[in-house]
Amino acid sequence: MHLSRTGFLNRLRLIAVALGVAIIAVAQPAEAGRYASIVIDAENGSVLHAANPDTRSYPASLTKVMTLFLLFDELDSGRIRLDSKFTTSAHAAAQSPSKLGLEPGEKISVESLILALVTKSANDAAVVAAEGVGGTETRFAHMMTQKAHALGMRNTVYRNASGLPDTGQVSTVRDQATLARALIRSHPGYYKYFSTRQFVYDGQPINTHNRLMLRYQGADGIKTGYIHASGFNLISSAKRGDKRIIGVVFGGSTASSRDNHMGQLLDKGFAKLRRGGGVEMAAAETETEGNDDLPDLDDLEAAAQAAKAPAKAPAKAVAKAKPAPAKKVVLRAPARAADDDDDDDDAVGDADPSGWAIQVGAFSEYRPAHKAASDAAKKLGGLVSKASIDIDKAGKGAKALYRARISGFTEDQARAACKRLGKAGKSCKTVNPNA
Repeated sequence: MHLSRTGFLNRLRLIAVALGVAIIAVAQPAEAGRYASIVIDAENGSVLHAANPDTRSYPASLTKVMTLFLLFDELDSGRIRLDSKFTTSAHAAAQSPSKLGLEPGEKISVESLILALVTKSANDAAVVAAEGVGGTETRFAHMMTQKAHALGMRNTVYRNASGLPDTGQVSTVRDQATLARALIRSHPGYYKYFSTRQFVYDGQPINTHNRLMLRYQGADGIKTGYIHASGFNLISSAKRGDKRIIGVVFGGSTASSRDNHMGQLLDKGFAKLRRGGGVEMAAAETETEGNDDLPDLDDLEAAAQAAKAPAKAPAKAVAKAKPAPAKKVVLRAPARAADDDDDDDDAVGDADPSGWAIQVGAFSEYRPAHKAASDAAKKLGGLVSKASIDIDKAGKGAKALYRARISGFTEDQARAACKRLGKAGKSCKTVNPNA
């Protein structure tokens, strides 16, 4: 009996249900929140850990690693220099946050673009870089895909330079590990930019989004990413002694749980290299926060073994490995009037959508804004133990406005913080990341 392709796939799905085995169409992106991870030895590329390594999903702002790779290629070729200036187009300026706030016609150096990409993950900077090298972002995306395939990234297609949502832009954790390894080997001198903790642009200090790098022993890069369709993604690289490993995670439910999980994976990778035998868990050098929303590492390995076993293998092991779905977040383009000095939508493409903030004032200069936020943080005491001062700049020149904010709260914490400041006679309003 002849079956159409659709009929054949439907029959396979019915068989899979009966056997308790999940079938994934590898030619399509994974479902929202799909978990995947890999850890490799940077020296020889050998795989130290893998879970769903070839399942396609959306790379989000990990895309910018390839954008930077091509930019580094141009620098090495001598076609551009770090002090070369690119001009911001209207298309680049119109990108959604996270962004520097570049205006049409504004010129920016290549080095500033690099720093903006590795720290703030600025989408406008990504497009400026793309247009400066490729003429148009579309042509540059084609160059990115060509480079990916030349590097052996068989399951990767790029459609833009930033990682902002595009259903045609897909990759895998294996491909992203391949990319990170190639970048470190091909551009060791420029890789150092990924360890940048802060840089100053137009008078505004900009801190890195890569918080795991700040606290994991030996970590020196490389990139975070988020869109709702992918969950929280991360490429990390760490070096201890003469050993370097690279880890990639797709599909974290929150930024912090993703970071903690990556810490576990890196520990496990170093343990395998050190002992030369089976992978064992080392003491995690991460925060003590729980990691219940990502699958247990031992369960993932059990699921992988079950998938390779005969059909009679119990379905329980596979089911146990499914991560909790990512929190639902509505993505939308920022909408604000020309005179709107209130809240911008939080970043897409990199930032944690669950991170509420409070605003304690808006000022015409950076220093008084930072002082106001610092004073508020002191009054809040323990309520800001995991929050951080975040001065948000809007506008340029004489029209610039610095919003004194403290970010990193849950909604309840943000409301409690404003309540406490209100009782002290201080101005405060909550900033909803999804409003």
